[in-house]
Amino acid sequence: MRTLLAGAATTLALSLLAGCGTAPDTTADGEIRLELLSLAWQKESVEANKRLVRQWNEDHPGVQVRYVQGSWDSIHDQLLTSFLGGEAPDIIHDDASDLTDFAHGGYLADLTPYLPKRLRDDIPQESWETTSYDEGVYGVPFLQEPRVLIANTKLLKESGVRLPTAQRPWSWQDFEDISKKLTRDVDGDGRTDTYGVAWAMKEPVAQSVNLALSTGGKVFTKDGDGKNRIRYDTAESSVPELVRRQVNEDRTAPRNGLGMSGSDTLPGFFGGRYAMLPLNFSYRQQVRQQAPEGFGWTVLPMPGDSTGLTQGVAPQTLSVSRDSAHKKAAVDFIAYLNQADHQVELATGDWLLPTSREALKDPAVNTRRYGWRTGVDIAAGLRPSPVLGVLGFAEWKDKIATPAYQEYYNGALGTDELRTRLVADGNRILDRYQR
Repeated sequence: MRTLLAGAATTLALSLLAGCGTAPDTTADGEIRLELLSLAWQKESVEANKRLVRQWNEDHPGVQVRYVQGSWDSIHDQLLTSFLGGEAPDIIHDDASDLTDFAHGGYLADLTPYLPKRLRDDIPQESWETTSYDEGVYGVPFLQEPRVLIANTKLLKESGVRLPTAQRPWSWQDFEDISKKLTRDVDGDGRTDTYGVAWAMKEPVAQSVNLALSTGGKVFTKDGDGKNRIRYDTAESSVPELVRRQVNEDRTAPRNGLGMSGSDTLPGFFGGRYAMLPLNFSYRQQVRQQAPEGFGWTVLPMPGDSTGLTQGVAPQTLSVSRDSAHKKAAVDFIAYLNQADHQVELATGDWLLPTSREALKDPAVNTRRYGWRTGVDIAAGLRPSPVLGVLGFAEWKDKIATPAYQEYYNGALGTDELRTRLVADGNRILDRYQR
């Protein structure tokens, strides 16, 4: 497997390799040196990370951490090159969906022997399940991002619809009916002026799979032998069928939205073209920064079913390289970053939710301003994305699921044909990874 992975490494990754592992990990006087590869990119988040590194270094003269800036755009290949070259940073910022191959490939340390009880107890078990494989723990899940509805308050008020809360959410049927009510031809020329919702489906797989949990679906399951299998029955297809219906039958969602990213939908949202946008939680920052003066917006929970609000997430994580000579010191630093007050700093810098129970109680993330409280209210319903831990998921997503979902939402495929592609073709891919 390592030979195959090596072929995927890029020249860009070598730049990270050159920047990591060049200093000795212990000085002559016994000082431990660690490297933190951070993927923080927003100004506030980078500042928070660097500030916490400085504080640690001041308080722990015997264990010094060097901050190394990485990029989400190339992290997988960057890490791959550094692992294969034996030059991986000690502490690695990534996300849970990227840990599967690295954990199974033997590149990450099992953190179980080093995790302090306080940290284990403060982060819910559902979050730990996103980084646990074969009874080992290969990352600390510290930031998470649910999907929410960002909505135009003026249009909602004019429609007279009941606003949902985490305690009394909309059902998916409610959402479909309300989308119809919000869709309007204002000037009577036969053309839609405002759509009830715009589904940004440029990258359709993650949201299609994660939202399946809201209707009791899984998509990825395990058979009696513990092997991953793909299932696509009514529970799994319910939300995708609704999206397809809204685009092709109800006309409450624009077809051109399917090719958009979340950012692409914002100008239309500000212009009153779309009343609601299902977007990741961090998009609130872009809305706050880009919304015209006086534009009113609110953050609502995604719809659910009778069991409550559930959706899948793949948290951001902090892991330790298996080759690190100072695993305990590295985990001690990770635990420091994940003290509740520190996790709040990191979360608010990135406009994401913390995983820490104590951090979720902090006033900074419990304010109703900019929808923070909505995120906290739905945090209890966040579950591991079904794709986590599935060897072969990346190939299934790229070769099978992405084109199949895109054709399906555009109306070119029916549900039965979508199921055939996802399941039959998909299981053949998974079988190759599980021999």
